[in-house]
Amino acid sequence: MNGRSSYIGRFAPSPSGPLHFGSLLAALASYLDAKAHNGLWLLRMEDLDPAREPKGTADQILNCLDQLSLHWDGEVVYQSNRLDAYAEALHILQSKGLIYSCDCTRQQIQAMGGVYDNRCRTRSDKVIGGALRLQTTKTQICFTDSIQGEQSQELFYECGDFVLVRKDGLFAYQLAVVVDDEFQGITDVVRGFDLLDSTPRQIYLQQCLRYTQPRYAHIPVAVNSEGQKLSKQHFADAIDPLQASQLLYRALLFLGQQPDPALQSAQIEDLLTWAIARWDIQAVPKLANILHESV
Repeated sequence: MNGRSSYIGRFAPSPSGPLHFGSLLAALASYLDAKAHNGLWLLRMEDLDPAREPKGTADQILNCLDQLSLHWDGEVVYQSNRLDAYAEALHILQSKGLIYSCDCTRQQIQAMGGVYDNRCRTRSDKVIGGALRLQTTKTQICFTDSIQGEQSQELFYECGDFVLVRKDGLFAYQLAVVVDDEFQGITDVVRGFDLLDSTPRQIYLQQCLRYTQPRYAHIPVAVNSEGQKLSKQHFADAIDPLQASQLLYRALLFLGQQPDPALQSAQIEDLLTWAIARWDIQAVPKLANILHESV
């Protein structure tokens, strides 16, 4: 995409299951922040793993957002249609000598304490058919999160060289999200706290590719009574659009926006108009997660 608006936000769900309350929070927070800044709110389907994406789920998510009056700007971007762009970015990194193959297993990395020790970077024998990793450096990646405040991470020691192409040949999330944020001209990323730890990797990758760095804001993650993030894996209930007003009202409470109780029965459009006019990102809790009680 050519040029950048003063504010372009996005919501980027993975179509691994229907929209649930946790994903609604990310959608609503990113939507409100964009509209409160008179910006654009774009939609991207992160559909890079077909084995985890039931047929028809992407359309189900789009229909649900539409019923909630969370209307996106422009055309939906599908990552499955963007493979050439990811390959081009990978080629740029390979031409800079920043990519190498690794055949270490998940168990081996767990034995390293969960932080990859970059052992395949200097191996004399050539790895065939492994994952492709990006070399990191011993420099601090620092940024200011609009909700969580000052953040820093030294990737070399706290993360290690990270995967851009998986062993099965699929492009990894870190590469695809960075390439697509640049392509769509994203200026602001509002998403869940569970992705805060990924942000330094994405900023580093942006630097390697000479991309523009967006601003970031990470909202709390909704969890169930066992402390598990709401997700398809943990049997989170799908959003019922017939309860749209109640769900949006509860989401605003979760996001610290203090809506008037009378809004629980308001029309969706009226509720969203109120929320856009009074959106205050500084009121969003800084907690990593918050217990979600079903409506």
